[in-house]
Amino acid sequence: MGSMSESRRGVLYGIAAYAMWGLFPLYWPLLRPSGAVEILAHRMVWSLVAVIAVLAVRRHWSWFRELARQPRKLLLLTLAAVVVSVNWGVYIYAVNTGHVVESALGYFINPLVSVLFGVMIFRERLRRWQWVAVGLGALAVVVLTADYGRPPWIALVLAVSFGTYGLIKKSANVGAAESLTVETLVLLLPALGYLAFLQAQGTATFGSAGLGHATLLAGAGVVTAIPLMCFTAAAIRVPLTVIGLLQYIAPILQFLCGVLVVHETMPPSRWAGFAIIWLALAVFSWDGLRNARTVRRAAGAAPALETV
Repeated sequence: MGSMSESRRGVLYGIAAYAMWGLFPLYWPLLRPSGAVEILAHRMVWSLVAVIAVLAVRRHWSWFRELARQPRKLLLLTLAAVVVSVNWGVYIYAVNTGHVVESALGYFINPLVSVLFGVMIFRERLRRWQWVAVGLGALAVVVLTADYGRPPWIALVLAVSFGTYGLIKKSANVGAAESLTVETLVLLLPALGYLAFLQAQGTATFGSAGLGHATLLAGAGVVTAIPLMCFTAAAIRVPLTVIGLLQYIAPILQFLCGVLVVHETMPPSRWAGFAIIWLALAVFSWDGLRNARTVRRAAGAAPALETV
């Protein structure tokens, strides 16, 4: 019963995380005239402030000493910090330069990237329909490359970096607030150094673009910390297959923001590429659900056979 309750909580955490991420394209443009790197640096600094506030309310500090005795986990969280900073930076750049739809494509591709990680890293064997989904995904990338006149590098970087981040977090198996604290501590010095450089150059926007702008920059820490902690809480409670299904919430919302709010151009060739990737995800999801049903039936039949 306890594990079932934890699983349900994990699903709810996942839904909350991906819904918030799906609405991010509405937030980052509010931070102009700040550039992508400056926003990223503020995001790192204020995320640490937000997560320390959460820990202070919970009065939960004993974990740090225990984690300090586990160098493997610290190394994994350091690596996670580097990977997620790449993801954050590219995403902010994409949204603030009118590439919201392409950023959504990255998160549509992400489940297929996770499957390829399983093959390359864990030597997993794909089922026939999984190969079909991966093949369709590759075809979609080819079609969109022809449409954009270049590889959809924003989408590919976002997909690979976030897939890697989820894999690392799953391996580290550290609590949400604790994990984010270590990650932001790793990123703190580079972020503060860059912000100090901007201040020295007289090009920093924090404090010079008004109180409202400064408040929004500080708010980047809150809007970063909350969904990340929800994601970590989900990742340690539910299988990656469930995380993969929930993940569709974010790109669907991002895509809608790009088309309906930002009004990005969607020529027929781009619609064709997205239609192929949606077909790939439909095949992938159908095969995953069918396989899970088969496994449950086999598990239910095993005890019956043992009693004969």
